[in-house]
Amino acid sequence: MNLSPLRIILFIFLFLFTGIVFSQNSATNIPEIKLPAEGSLSGRVTEKGKQNPVPGASVYIPDLKLGVVADSNGRYRFNTLPSGTYLVEVHSIGYKTLTKNISINGATVANFELTDEYVEESPVVVTGLSKATQIKRSPVPIVAISHAYISTNLSTNIIDAIAKVPGVSALTTGPNVSKPFIRGLGYNRILTLYDGVRQEGQQWGDEHGIEVDQYGIDRVEVIKGPASLTYGSDALAGVVNLIPTPPAPEGKMIGGVTAEYQTNNRMFGGSAMLGATKNGFEWMGRISHKEATNYQNKIDGRVYNTGFKETDANVSLGLHKSWGYSHLSLSLFDDLQEIPDGSRDSLGRFTYQNTEADTLPRPIVPKSWLTSYAITPLHQHVQHYRVYSTNNFTIGGGRLNLNLGFQRSVRREFSHPETPYLDVAGLFLQLNTFSYDLKYFVKEFNGWNVTFGVNGMYQDNNVTKGTEFIIPNYHQFDLGPFAMIRKTFDKLDIAGGVRYDSRSFTNFELYTKPDPVSGFDTPVYGADTVGADKPFYNYKHTFSGFSGSLGATYNFTDHFSVKTNISRGYRAPNISEISANGVHPGTNIYQIGNPDFKPEFSLQEDLGLAYSSKYVVINFSVFNNAISNYIFNQRLLSANGGDSVIVAGNQTYKFQQGKAELYGGELSIDIHPVKALHFENSISAVYALNKGVDPKLQSDSNKYLPFIPPLHGTSELRYDFELKRNHITNGFVKVQLAYYAKQDRVYLTDNTETATAGYALFNAGIGGGVTNKKGKTIVNIYVMGNNLFNVAYFDHLSRLKYFYYGPDDTNPAHGIHNMGRNISFKLDFPLDFNMKQADGE
Repeated sequence: MNLSPLRIILFIFLFLFTGIVFSQNSATNIPEIKLPAEGSLSGRVTEKGKQNPVPGASVYIPDLKLGVVADSNGRYRFNTLPSGTYLVEVHSIGYKTLTKNISINGATVANFELTDEYVEESPVVVTGLSKATQIKRSPVPIVAISHAYISTNLSTNIIDAIAKVPGVSALTTGPNVSKPFIRGLGYNRILTLYDGVRQEGQQWGDEHGIEVDQYGIDRVEVIKGPASLTYGSDALAGVVNLIPTPPAPEGKMIGGVTAEYQTNNRMFGGSAMLGATKNGFEWMGRISHKEATNYQNKIDGRVYNTGFKETDANVSLGLHKSWGYSHLSLSLFDDLQEIPDGSRDSLGRFTYQNTEADTLPRPIVPKSWLTSYAITPLHQHVQHYRVYSTNNFTIGGGRLNLNLGFQRSVRREFSHPETPYLDVAGLFLQLNTFSYDLKYFVKEFNGWNVTFGVNGMYQDNNVTKGTEFIIPNYHQFDLGPFAMIRKTFDKLDIAGGVRYDSRSFTNFELYTKPDPVSGFDTPVYGADTVGADKPFYNYKHTFSGFSGSLGATYNFTDHFSVKTNISRGYRAPNISEISANGVHPGTNIYQIGNPDFKPEFSLQEDLGLAYSSKYVVINFSVFNNAISNYIFNQRLLSANGGDSVIVAGNQTYKFQQGKAELYGGELSIDIHPVKALHFENSISAVYALNKGVDPKLQSDSNKYLPFIPPLHGTSELRYDFELKRNHITNGFVKVQLAYYAKQDRVYLTDNTETATAGYALFNAGIGGGVTNKKGKTIVNIYVMGNNLFNVAYFDHLSRLKYFYYGPDDTNPAHGIHNMGRNISFKLDFPLDFNMKQADGE
């Protein structure tokens, strides 16, 4: 195995990280090293028109990941900053967020005046851009999901938390396994980032969720369209950037304890966090846990084998100086996840597999098992380890950004129900990923911002420790240089760039024979390969392609803007699409790949309009996305029209390739006749056509693409309130209607999918903070409910919809329904105090 790219990446990481630290400790002894000019920023935050101080106001510089809090007189100060021009974000509860570009050159003073207005300022985002930018000035279709939104909406995981955002959906396998979909596309077409670093954990799998601690996510940014320019392959349809809790402001210690209980699956969870920053050095740690028994609905009762136990931990260190910053973070994700197979008797009672041969009638699941928190023998054990470093250095008047990461994903799927093989994994996948992302931001000149960069990853995946093999061992190396440019002409912003990607991919042959004792398939080598099965062959290929983007935003006034963008996306086929050949435990599918696939390319056009006033905020966007070499999964039938069965009990699917077109849009309207009252409405639509079929052979059965979300939207009425005399702050009460139209534009060929009926869900919530006599919040209390009328429904993107009573059952009504009524009770105890006070100063 050639590790030279890996060695280069590690060498760069170690050299730069230790070199910067050494230079700070020894700068006085090395006169030839000229450190960047040191600057500072200070001033006062006041209420506009009154000049009253705004104590506790947050002043944050997104590009430097650095913040401070104003004191009791409204004064703030950054002591050590690298010179340059930065977007500064100032916000305080009850005031409109203020953003302003500030040039730091030596001791700089900037005062900020906050206004008490109905409408919030356009959010600042950092994902996929050359520098922190307000959404209204970015041509790229992007949406920001705030911490307040995540906290005040009931969800079962972090992807579920954003699934109601216009244009975003989730493919689910029960309550704790969700994969993001953006405008009808998912899997390896959506790149998930954690703190800007790509998340790698076998995304090709149907029931492979996102290995991230939901309690540790502060906010989320979503790019709705090709982002290959910045991130390369796997960002063809968009990006989900999960941004963790930011470090404490300078001189502060922050923390908190969260406790939560959900009634439907009796889920209880909790998280504890503590962090501090002083003299530019920051640290933070968090530990979380949640577990649940089987979820329930009024048709299926408790759904057997949908419980889970998840434990998460992370720790981070950081240093901010005049040369920039350097952060080092480590995280652990450990999940015991049950996966159902839908097996039931003729009366709809769940049954379970208790023999390897599985030839006898399955016994009925005892009632005590349905409410037990104990993990059953047939489950997944998913472990994800991550260490990464994010760095920003001021060099030559510009900024060098270097992100390096290592991830190890260990996935074991236990599929043997009898002793002594209960602890023997059927599927055993071990994926190591080394990622790198290097960007240089040229010093701004005449309003031009130019960025050059290169990013990619090296992966090595081992699959031979199990007894079932759906994919072979493989390794790949990605390399993608790119250039971006941005220019502001008063009210007009233009941005664009080009990129070239190359992926060197190799997978390896595998021979297997039955073990003489257990009978399970096991890898064999050398002379033992004589007479052995050979499910996988050696395969080597280089995939490559160009991508790019060009767009513009024009702000006619402070209230109205128009943006347009055209982008070309690129995606290399994943390992499953190329080489799969076997049963995937937990899916009831025998999957077949195709080594002749070509890369996918997309061309998407976007148009968006935004209007905001004192009483209404409107956002409207439309898109058209044409994809060549589009890869999709199709069920195979036998000559007599029944399932093509290679392994008993499993449906056979094979990946196909053709052309596709997706189009649609999103509309959101927030009406607020008074500041405290919000009537928020949104609707999303995506239509997807299969363009790879000969027009003479096209019919209603094959004209659409499979697994496209239906027309859907939400309407929410929310009232925000403050009862200071009663020590209540940030209070809210809301009711929400989530509605989903029927989805009958489906791919019916070979029974690949079925139509889904429409439905509506009624949700509600109430919450707020309780303060002490000094006005400091001591606890936030939330009570929220989803599907309060206990509607029985199928989500069109739920995989459990196709888990029927048995392998010969073809009745769509026998799938597993989604979760019924669920009520959440959550307590959040925040911690925030001045470290000088803690030290007794």
